[in-house]
Amino acid sequence: MCIRDRIKLAKAELIHFVGIGGIGMSGLSLIMKSKGFKVQGSDLFFSKNIERLKREKIKIFIGQKKHNLRNVTIVVVSSAIKKNNPEMIEAKRKNLPVITRGEMLAHIVSLTKNIVIAGSHGKTTTTSLVSSIFQRSKLDPTIINGGVINSIKNTAKLGKSDWSILEADESDGSFVHIPPTYSIITNIDREHMDFYKSMKDLKYYFKKFIEKVPSFGKSFICLDDIVNKELIKELKNRNFYTFGTATNSNFLIKNIKQYKKYTKFDLFIDVPNKKKHCIKNIRIPLLGIHNVRNSVAAAAVALTVGISISEIKNGLLNFKGVQRRFNKIFTYNDIDFYDDYAHHPTEIKVVLEGVNKVYKGYDKVCIFQPHRISRLKDLKRDFSLAFKDADTVILCPIYTAGEKIKLGFNYLNFAKEIIKKSKVELFLVKNNIQLAKFLKKNMYGKKIVIGMGAGSISNWMKELPQLM
Repeated sequence: MCIRDRIKLAKAELIHFVGIGGIGMSGLSLIMKSKGFKVQGSDLFFSKNIERLKREKIKIFIGQKKHNLRNVTIVVVSSAIKKNNPEMIEAKRKNLPVITRGEMLAHIVSLTKNIVIAGSHGKTTTTSLVSSIFQRSKLDPTIINGGVINSIKNTAKLGKSDWSILEADESDGSFVHIPPTYSIITNIDREHMDFYKSMKDLKYYFKKFIEKVPSFGKSFICLDDIVNKELIKELKNRNFYTFGTATNSNFLIKNIKQYKKYTKFDLFIDVPNKKKHCIKNIRIPLLGIHNVRNSVAAAAVALTVGISISEIKNGLLNFKGVQRRFNKIFTYNDIDFYDDYAHHPTEIKVVLEGVNKVYKGYDKVCIFQPHRISRLKDLKRDFSLAFKDADTVILCPIYTAGEKIKLGFNYLNFAKEIIKKSKVELFLVKNNIQLAKFLKKNMYGKKIVIGMGAGSISNWMKELPQLM
């Protein structure tokens, strides 16, 4: 197909994104617009992502109604959209093609060499780290991420090279449609069980995804993760490398040293039919062993595709970060306030472990907004143990994310379990005003404050300086 034909095709289609305000959907819509397609979308509420899309001249409908699909030829849906959504009903009535985000990603990457990052935790940061290395190497990749990358000030970017770097969304199983050239599996944890129903199902999908890598590609799997280790035993071929602190990793992490401003480590490389070697004193401007693993995943794939050690070290050292990944947002009474996306027990635990390593002698104050009643109910015990490295927990109201069903969850008992199992002081607040009043009264001395959650907590944190 010639360029002129592709342009004609793009102009003939109007792609409508249902739930366009989501971080993944917004990035995807930007890429499709950059490729010449007419793009529009709808969401229930105005947000920063929607503001960003409007600046790019993408038509946005606030509210999801059947008349939004006038002249639409393709409908793309996020995993959060239900079948009884008015736009879904209208799309069915009109016999319009309805595809998932994962399927649309598959269409984009089918014509490029690509690196697809999947896993329950850490995939947004890992995607951003891979992108940083490739950009430093002047490879100019197309990037589609699940968070705003500070260096490009967006979630997505259309590159000029034939490389694509993509974060896969495993929440609805659609990531198995993406055909990876190279893939990274950070970890596999009990998450999105409303879709998978069991860990066996979840493992099956990841196995299916790993096995899609072609013979000329490679998967990179973290050997520190227990479920990953189990999954490796089930793989039919050895078309993968491992990374981590586990002694038999192909990309072995050693000599980790953590400081407030950066973390440094050595990387020992032992892959079949290649000379063993070591890269010493790799520095990353990130806290926590989990981010060392993320960085090594990025370094491993970059080395495999032929990027030089100096470019890799530069890409990691000059990493500008991702929004909502332990970002310092302000200082009050000489106390630093941070914002983080951690909303799963594993994520909370690793963030607090990293903070505890380098902020010795500080009281760790965690402001936590739970995300989804179903997640709290499913992982109640894990949540109760996740705050052991905190001193104080300020518990905010649950962000339900549209869950309307009563799931028989007692919030007060949940709070009591955190106090009992994590051995922390705990305070309940009803809203951001109450939160600000509490902090103004109690924030003094040697403390560090971290806001955590996937709902509105980030906005609450940013509003605090005006409210305190």
